[in-house]
Order: sequence, then structure tokens, then C-alpha cells
Amino acid sequence: MAAFRKAAKLGADAIELDAKLTADGVVVVLHDQTLDRTTTGHGKLRHHTLGEISKLDAGRFFSEEFAGERIPTLEEVFLELGEILLINVELTNYGSPLDELPRKVISLVKDHGLERRVLFSSFNPIALAKARKFAPEIPLGLLLLPQEPRWIRGLLRALTPYEALHPEKRLVTKELIDRERAKGKAVNVWTVNEISRLSEMIAIGVDGLITDVPDVARMIYRDEEYSRN
Repeated sequence: MAAFRKAAKLGADAIELDAKLTADGVVVVLHDQTLDRTTTGHGKLRHHTLGEISKLDAGRFFSEEFAGERIPTLEEVFLELGEILLINVELTNYGSPLDELPRKVISLVKDHGLERRVLFSSFNPIALAKARKFAPEIPLGLLLLPQEPRWIRGLLRALTPYEALHPEKRLVTKELIDRERAKGKAVNVWTVNEISRLSEMIAIGVDGLITDVPDVARMIYRDEEYSRN
């Protein structure tokens, strides 16, 4: 939550987060499939209940300044920030691709009236297909990796429902943007932190930038707009 609050202060339009299910079916926000790297817990997140997870320190790994930071539930994020920031919810049930994560996330979105405030993204085409079935009004972002063979990326684009393509930065070219725009799709690129790369992505016309430095990205965007005018 500290990172999300800081993003808002730095002028971000949106935040991106990774959603996963606990053993007792609660949607929480954590990047890794396991607890070991960034928390005081051990093992796979989906093998632990919310009660167990809520006791872990998920901040000390980054800095003593954040000691005591907890793994938030998705509902906590929605309650505090759902009306302040747009939220890109990555459906990260990669270790259990057939689970109930899409349905439970959509239930939370509808409970809080945030259908127009969220976007679902995933590398998992099954999760995106389920999201489209349960909530066709919510836009979808298809994530792509550069190490995937080109034919796999093409197959995913052909078979997966999406409104926005979310390629890793090495995959983004002006030709890719033009091709997706011709199909009525947006292109949101991840994760761009270098000033030169931010300038390049803005210059070639990406629709969205996923970055760890939103204040820098916003400054470069303003400079690009000024130079055009």
C-alpha cells in the first residue's frame, strides 16, 4: 500500500498490481508466487490462509522504513484507491490457471462499482477468456514476453480476447503500434524506467507506460507535448 500511495503522490494515473488467491479463497496482492523473497513467510502463497498471511512482514525486505507493511487484500486497495487511481489488475494465477481468481476479482470489482476504473491483464489466456465471459464490459490487456517464439505471440493475439496489448518494452516498435491501432487496440508497454526509453516510447505513440518512475514519465510526456506544440 505504501508503494501505491507514493505512486498517487508522484502523479501516476494508474497502478498495476498482481492478484492471487489465498488457500481460503481471498484475493490478495503480491508479485511472487511464493512468500520467501519479499516477506517473513515461506512457501507458496496459495497454500496459506489470509489469517496466516496477514501476520507476515512484507516491507522490511525493501527497507527498514517499511517494516510492518502487510500484504494487502485486493478489497483494501479498492476501498482506499479505487476512486483515486485507475487499477490494472494482473490475474496472476499462473500456478493454478483454472482456479476461481477471475470470478472472485470480478465479484470484488462489481461490489465496489469499479467496472469503469479497472483493466484486467494476464499472460494466461484462460484467465482473460473467463474475465470476458463473466464481465464483458471490463477491458482486457494481453501481456507478451520477448522470449516467447513469434508464432506463439501471434497465436495468443489471434485467440485471446483483449482491448490492449501489453508487450515488454523490447517488443515495441512503431510498426507494432500501427498494426494494433488498425485493429482498434491500444498498446501499453512494460516496464520502462530509463529516460531515453521513456522518451522513445512516448515519441512513437504508446497509449500507456508501465513504469516505476511515474513522475519522470509525466515530466517527459509534458516536454514531448510542449515540443510538438
